[in-house]
Amino acid sequence: MTELLSKAHPAQREAGTAAPNSSPDAHQAQGPQGPAAVSPTVPAAPAVSVARSNRRRLGPGRSLPFGRLIGPVLVVAVWWGASAVGYLDPRILSGPGAVVSTATDLIQSGRLQDNVLISLQRAGLGLFFGVAAGVLLAVAAGLSRTGEYLLDGPLQIKRAIPSLAMLPLLILWLGIGEQMKVTVIALGVAVNMYINTYHSLTGIDSRYVELAEGLDLSRRQFIRKVVVPGSLPGFFVGLRLGVTASWLGLIVVEQINATSGIGYMMFQAQQYAQSDVIIVGLVAYGIFGFASDAAVRAIERRALSWRRTLAG
Repeated sequence: MTELLSKAHPAQREAGTAAPNSSPDAHQAQGPQGPAAVSPTVPAAPAVSVARSNRRRLGPGRSLPFGRLIGPVLVVAVWWGASAVGYLDPRILSGPGAVVSTATDLIQSGRLQDNVLISLQRAGLGLFFGVAAGVLLAVAAGLSRTGEYLLDGPLQIKRAIPSLAMLPLLILWLGIGEQMKVTVIALGVAVNMYINTYHSLTGIDSRYVELAEGLDLSRRQFIRKVVVPGSLPGFFVGLRLGVTASWLGLIVVEQINATSGIGYMMFQAQQYAQSDVIIVGLVAYGIFGFASDAAVRAIERRALSWRRTLAG
């Protein structure tokens, strides 16, 4: 979009760079006595620097590298301290030491790796199909009135119906195999992707569309120079929510007639009151969720490096 503005206003840029010093102070200084009549005792620059130093800062401040890890580290520290002083009953909530020991045993036996790989495969497939479906539907509804009339209503209704509420119907249609599990995850992801991408598409300023029409851009050029840059912020918001939705859906489907996966491992541990195994599964979910969200954030910062926001 910045290319369009630069093409539309070349004369304004040239006028701005070639404009002479025409401020009122300059004209007053060029009076009968010429430029030498200007008083040399006016300290303009120091006054500006003092004003800037006294200016109140309203932003959130500078960002710290790996600053988002401070919160999780504090949570683990409080958990560890409460367990060390005996405040937590190990039969209710195992301490970090017991959880680490259990995780080591599960890794050595290979049980944790096998279940993690299966869970990652389910979440990855659901995320892929959900993102693809959500973006295609958003583009169809956002760039065409016909698509909007046909698609937006049913998808808004679907948004009001949780994907997990459709489990009985999906089990009836697809059974209890992998197809049903991936479909449940993909439905949750697709709705998030559609809502945010569609909102971003329809929120593009109409002046950019008029400008593109004035420059006689083709449909492909319009999509590349206006639609894609304008919809990327909403796309990444939807992607972050979609990643979270994939993990939420995975937790549920792996505890319903599953024979493998992290959720299945946790469900089996619940039958035998093994809180340490349950916490290992929760930590695994948390690590993968945090890492995937951080990856999306990194891609977003790189793709939208032209923006200056409070996020830094």
